Amino acid sequence: MIGNSYLFGLAGAVYLLGNGRILGASATIGGLIDGSGRADWRARFLFIAGLIAAPWLAITWLGLTPTTHIKTNRTVIVVAGLLVAVGSRLANAYTGGHSVCGISRPSLRGSPRGISTSLPVASAFSTSSIF
Repeated sequence: MIGNSYLFGLAGAVYLLGNGRILGASATIGGLIDGSGRADWRARFLFIAGLIAAPWLAITWLGLTPTTHIKTNRTVIVVAGLLVAVGSRLANAYTGGHSVCGISRPSLRGSPRGISTSLPVASAFSTSSIF
């Protein structure tokens, strides 16, 4: 899990350096759906294609198998994911992304999010470490 966090942070840094804005998967997908991202639709589409292709490539080419402890109905998981996506779009933020990408960008807008995301991030870290 910690390796994934480093990769996510690296991806966020590269995206920030290359595009001048922080990485936001929800905003990227939302911009394609609602039409607000028409100007850079190719970059958005390629980003989403990479999100889909990367796990497939890791499984196919590297022989990695995903491990999970989820023992619930897949429909519930999909609906929960969609609800999180809609909620993050309505709030213009997703705490996971802002904890890694948004806080690292020094701005007045990012400061309150840094404070508000520290508790969920600490909770997620401690929960994943225990279980």
